[in-house]
Order: sequence, then structure tokens, then C-alpha cells
Amino acid sequence: MSESRGAGSVSESRGPSAGGAGLSEGGAGLSEGGTGVIGLDEIEAARVRVAAVIRSTPVRRTETLSAVAGRPVMLKPEQRQRTGSFKVRGAYNLISRLPPGSEVVAASAGNHAQGVAFAATGAGIKSTIFMPEAASLPKVEATRSYGATVRLEGKVVDDCFALARLYAEETGAFYVPPFDHPAIMAGQGTIGLELAEEAPDAEVVVVPVGGGGLISGIAAALALRNTGIRVVGVEAEGAACVAASLAAGRSVTLDRVHTMADGIAVKSTSDLVLAHVSRFVDEVVTVDEEEIARAVLLLLERSKAVIEPAGAVGLAAILAGKIRGDGPAVALLSGGNVDPLLLIKVVDHGLSAAGRYLVFRAVLDDRPGALAGLTATLAGMGLNVLEVNHHRSGFTLGIQEVQVQMTVETRGPEHRTLVLDALKEAGYPVDALS
Repeated sequence: MSESRGAGSVSESRGPSAGGAGLSEGGAGLSEGGTGVIGLDEIEAARVRVAAVIRSTPVRRTETLSAVAGRPVMLKPEQRQRTGSFKVRGAYNLISRLPPGSEVVAASAGNHAQGVAFAATGAGIKSTIFMPEAASLPKVEATRSYGATVRLEGKVVDDCFALARLYAEETGAFYVPPFDHPAIMAGQGTIGLELAEEAPDAEVVVVPVGGGGLISGIAAALALRNTGIRVVGVEAEGAACVAASLAAGRSVTLDRVHTMADGIAVKSTSDLVLAHVSRFVDEVVTVDEEEIARAVLLLLERSKAVIEPAGAVGLAAILAGKIRGDGPAVALLSGGNVDPLLLIKVVDHGLSAAGRYLVFRAVLDDRPGALAGLTATLAGMGLNVLEVNHHRSGFTLGIQEVQVQMTVETRGPEHRTLVLDALKEAGYPVDALS
């Protein structure tokens, strides 16, 4: 397989692991599974186990996105899953097998928290979730609504992982890791069984990658079913811990992560994940922030789907031409739990990346009617002015000059060029700032 390199320097790490070794159900161990890969029988058993709690999310073809991508594109809409993401599959597959009276503990900033809370409540088990102090209010409230006790402690998610493990040691609660457990991977692998049936003609399945539990399960299911479908993982460029680990040949920890895709902003993976990715995954690629934002915007506009940035990275890679081949490609939309405030920022970023805004500056004569003449010219082109900034000081200007900075809506990059050319023809010396 091949892989792309992530951002940031790295150091060696073993990644998070599950606590509570030794719990089992009918011989099906729930202890940490070392580096051995899961089998098809485990994934098929998980499918039976989670059937009562998951929603059907059938693959659908999208003609609009196919036209944009230049190849057939299909979507697997896991944002429609209970709790708004795929996480409930793995969480329920593990938690439902614990003895009555158990307690679970987990750490998460969002999707894993909700999946664990929902699964625990459904199984009649108490759950405690550690979330960062600055966690999104909607995600905190959703986690509480699913029945969990939420503890807002720690500055970042990594702090919460440490706190959750300490809580497990002190109380005997079972620590439910976000990705690094065979039962979690098998639960996520049920998506792979569905893909084999719903999209048998797919050339490639493209999967978001954070810690790597999702792609581990899906790739194992598709490979062990002998489907012949390639599996490509996609990480955010600023949080590519799996790609970095593959390049190093061991699990490593990034010094920092920086991405709008907070659902996959993970510093390290694990040996268990690397064993699966190395054996079953064909390639891992990365996407940048602009590519992610464009995908979120297109899904919102064209597919009427609200997808969080982490859930849109697979489609982002397809649209950016980073997935080789021209056959049918399935993009897994892994979740839709996005804070409304973040969504506003992402949409705005996506509009800018798609060339839908033009920011320019022009120097005008400082006289009555000069600005009105410029806005009239823009109105004559059918342009909507979003913002105007008028400056007389702080710039190198003549005594009778003023600088104006304006933001207008355009239809795309080509239209932006036409607007700039038209303004120059009308006698306005303009400089594009975006």
C-alpha cells in the first residue's frame, strides 16, 4: 500500500488502549486484542448484535456530485445514524456485551461521547463521559440527553483520555476507547458488510480516518468478503497521524494537530489499527482545509445534507482528484454533528475557497458621489455587495484620495475574473485581495 505524509513532527507512541481486560461473553473476549486482526465472523456477529439499535443508511447515487467529480459518486449517509454518526455501531457492539451492573467511562469531544452514552443507556449500563472544558455546548447537551454523566474537565481531548483511564482504574469502570479495540472495530465493520451488498459495483470506498478504527473495520469486512473493492483512507492534512505512522513503520504521536475537522483531529493511532490498515487498506491520502470546506458546502447546497467537516473528507478527496481511477466511488459520510457556529465559519470558508466571494480594493477620488459611482457600477453587473470599508488614513494615499475595500458575491472563479476586468474597463484601478 502507499501513504501520504501528515503535518508536524512525531515521536513514538503506543496509542490509547482499552481497560477492563478479561470481560467476556460466551468466549468472545472483550480484552484488548494486541495486534491481531479481527475476523469476518466477529464482524458478522456484530451485525446481528447491533441490528436492533442502528438505522438503515442505504448507499445512494448522486448525479450532481458525479458531474462535479467526473466519475460516478455514491454516498453512504451515516450522519442519519442514531446519535448522528457511525460511532453507535462500535460502542453498542462492545457495551452490550458487558455484564449487568457494569459502568463504562469514555473521553470524547463529541461523536464518541454520544455513541457511548446512547449504547450504555440502551444496555441499561451507567456511563460517565469526560469532555474538554471548551466542548461544544450542543454536543455536551446531546451526550447528557442520551443518559450519560458528563464531566467537563481537561483543556483538550488528550487530557480527557488520561482522566477517563484514571477514573477506570479508581472505580473499576470499563474504559471504552474511541477506536483501539477489536469490538469497536468489528462494530464499525458492519458498515463494510452493508457496502458489499449496497454497492457491489463500486471501484473504491473512501473513508474518513481519525484514529483509524472505522477504516480498520470497513476494510477488513470488504477484504474478507473478497469484494475486490479498494479502500482508501482520508486524513486532514493537519492531523495525519495514521499516514505518519505508516511512513515510520510504528505508531507515532504528532506534536500538534490543526484542522477544522475536529472529529478526526487525533494525535496518535495504535499498533492494532496499523495492523489492520497495513493489511487491508490500499492507500491513505490527505486533504487540506479548503478542500474540506468545499465538500461541506457542496453537500449542503447540492445534496441538502448537513455534514461535519470530519464526515466530508472522503468526498473532499474524490472532488480534489486524489482518488485514482474513474469507476464508481463511495464516499462514507461519517457524521453530521457540527456546531452551528462552526458550520457558519466552514460555509463561509467554503464559499471563499470556491471563488464565490471577491474581495478587492480601489483608490477613489475623495469627493461626493465617488463611492456611489462604484456601487452603481457593481449594481449594473448584478452583484451583491456584502461589505464596504472606507479608509482615508493609514495608507499611502494622495491628499484627495480614499481607499475602499469591498466584498461582493460572485458565481465562481471565472465570474470573479470577469468582474475585475469590467471594473478596470470602467476606469477603476482595482486589486484583488482574494
